[in-house]
Amino acid sequence: MRSVRARAAIGATLVVAVALVAAGLAVLLVLRDNLIGQADLQAEVAAREVAGQLALDTRYEDLDLDDAQDHPVQVTDEEGRVVFVSKGLQAVSGTRSPGVSPVPSASVGATASPDDDDDDDGDDGGRPARGEVSSDDPDLSDGTATVDGKHADYRFAAVEATTSAGITLTVHAGAPLAPEQEAVDTVRGAMLTGLPVLLAVVAGVTWLVTRRALRPVEGIRREMAAITASEDLARRVPEPGSRDEIAALARTTNETLTVLEASVERQRRFVADASHELRSPIASLRTQLEVAEAHPELLDLPGAVADTVRLQALAADLLLLARLDAGEKPGAARLEVGALVREEVSQRAGDRIPVTVEVADDAAYEVSGSRGQVARVVGNLLDNAQRHAEGFVAVSVAADGRGVRVEVRDDGAGVPEDERERIFERFVRLDDARSRDDGGAGLGLAIARDVAARHGGTLTVHRALEGGAAFRLRLPRAE
Repeated sequence: MRSVRARAAIGATLVVAVALVAAGLAVLLVLRDNLIGQADLQAEVAAREVAGQLALDTRYEDLDLDDAQDHPVQVTDEEGRVVFVSKGLQAVSGTRSPGVSPVPSASVGATASPDDDDDDDGDDGGRPARGEVSSDDPDLSDGTATVDGKHADYRFAAVEATTSAGITLTVHAGAPLAPEQEAVDTVRGAMLTGLPVLLAVVAGVTWLVTRRALRPVEGIRREMAAITASEDLARRVPEPGSRDEIAALARTTNETLTVLEASVERQRRFVADASHELRSPIASLRTQLEVAEAHPELLDLPGAVADTVRLQALAADLLLLARLDAGEKPGAARLEVGALVREEVSQRAGDRIPVTVEVADDAAYEVSGSRGQVARVVGNLLDNAQRHAEGFVAVSVAADGRGVRVEVRDDGAGVPEDERERIFERFVRLDDARSRDDGGAGLGLAIARDVAARHGGTLTVHRALEGGAAFRLRLPRAE
């Protein structure tokens, strides 16, 4: 089943069905218990009424049994013999004895008259002695009875009564369970009739609500399919006006498309710029080789070597950028930044302007990362300073909170404030009049910022105290 709407409708229907069945069973059990409790109370009341009359030595034939049709009565003696049954009782089960034919007994008080004079006055001042009814909870049981040819289920209560002659009789009185069964059947029938209708309503409502809720998702899917087919990353999926998860999904999808479009555009521009930058040294080198082939005496060997070196450096820069774009993680070596800066400066003996190094000798500034890449950043910043400085280049290393700050300053023209972010873009050179040989390909600062970001740091440009540019590289200290 691939439809979300169908799965949601079926799932909701099953959950509601289980809940309704459980609730229905609970209702039926509670209803049945309440009705059986009422039947128990009715049976107990009927049994105690008869027991009270027997305790007063009322004759069996004089017992008041007006509702014998609804409350059949059976009386047994201590030996379990049936001594009395209510009128019309033809069969009974669930009592002490299944008999319905009274057995004559000389020991029962049915032959005694409550009006007979008794010379034994006892301790009651001459008043006749009376029996008693047991105050214990009655014994309750399920049974059946046939009264006037009608067979039905009953709930029987057994109450003991003691006559004035000391004879203990047990009165079994029943209460019909037909009302309970009828009520339970009625409720059960109503539930069985209403449950399918209710489940159908739940399924239909869930289907409609889910369909309405997922309608924006279908719009997003169609637009994404159209974007895939057309390869037009400038298109965007529709964003619903609601503030739910689907609207958040649409916004996130559009943000992803924006980033993807920018990435693809940057890649296209990068490929175009790289091809353009590579074309110049390759064409120059080819021209020199063709001239040398025809006129060996005209070979400009230093120029060919310079073009080859420039071509090699440009290829190395492009390879490093490709590795950075692929998400290559820097190493985890511990680097002492002060020593690294001194070493990098010491290898630049041929620089146009001597570089001043400012590092506290007694401080250790350790960072974690790739030694080659961090040295590459410092070298690129020094190259940039050498191209723009008039007579001063300095590099300093100092603590910066929980990090280390490397700052490269020069006394050149500086960087305009509105261009301070643009210079970190690839193949960007602010001085268009500068030749490519002098100004480079415009990749040094872009590589420096990417390496700084991969190491968890930042690279920014500010105005130096000397009037030129101050590039500040911040790297977190090694833990």
